Amino acid sequence: MPETIYDALRESHEIQRSLCRKLLRSKPGTAARADIFKQLRVELAAHEAAEERYLYVPMLMDDMGLSASRHALHEHHELDELVEDLQVTDKSGSGWMATAKKLSEKVHHHLREEEKKFFQVSGKIISEVQKVKLAKSYRRDYERVLKLAGRSGA
Repeated sequence: MPETIYDALRESHEIQRSLCRKLLRSKPGTAARADIFKQLRVELAAHEAAEERYLYVPMLMDDMGLSASRHALHEHHELDELVEDLQVTDKSGSGWMATAKKLSEKVHHHLREEEKKFFQVSGKIISEVQKVKLAKSYRRDYERVLKLAGRSGA
C-alpha cells in the first residue's frame, strides 16, 4: 500500500512529540537543551511549511475544509510565536521553561486535534490518488525546508 499524506505527517508528529518530551526533561543552561530546542524549532518549521502547502491548501479549496484549515493555520501561528519567544529568552531561566511547557502542550493539543478531527475531514475531501501524490510532494518540500531551516541557525 503506497504512503499517504497522513503517514508522512504522522511520522513528523512523532518526532515533534519526542522532541517536546526531551526538551522538558533537559537541564537548564546546557548545550543539550539548546540543541534539542533547535531540532524542535527546525522540525516544526519544516513540518508546518510543507503541511500548509500540501494539506491545508487543498483543504482550503473546499467549503467543507475551510473552518478546520483556518483553525489549524491559527494554531501554527501560535506555535511560531512561542518558538519565537523561546529564541529570545534566556534558556536557563524558569520563564523559558514555562514557555517551553506551554509550547509542548500546544504542540500535543494541535497534533491530537489534527489526527482525530482534521485528518477525518480532509479524508472526505481528498481522493485516494491525491493522498499518495500529496505525500510525495510533502516529503520533498519537508526535506527542502528542513535543510533550509537547519542552516539558518538557532
